Amino acid sequence: MKHPVDVHVGKRIRHRRWMVGMTQQQLAEKVGIKFQQIQKYETGMNRVSASRLWDIAEALAVPVAFFFEGMETPMPSQVVAESNEANVPADILADKEALELVRSYYAIPENQRRRLFELARVLSDVA
Repeated sequence: MKHPVDVHVGKRIRHRRWMVGMTQQQLAEKVGIKFQQIQKYETGMNRVSASRLWDIAEALAVPVAFFFEGMETPMPSQVVAESNEANVPADILADKEALELVRSYYAIPENQRRRLFELARVLSDVA
């Protein structure tokens, strides 16, 4: 049976790998393992050892703690409702569309990105 922590860590590995535009094969080569092992880590089927997680964090250019961020939040299937705010998934990074939006957002030059941010903020207040 999959442990929830292993599933969470696996999702964070997959999300970060996707955000940096790396394939499972590329990550596996950087870490020195087969891509099938990366698949098993990402699904939570196999537990990632501390030393392997260290290697993966280095390959993905994040601190090891990155993989545990958000563990206090409810499960991704649950939704957090804030007062006067739209329903937002507890694990926003589980949504592929949201990931694509974030990736595209950071590809925009900084001055234009700030204006887009302000526009989005205004539009969300209106909705």
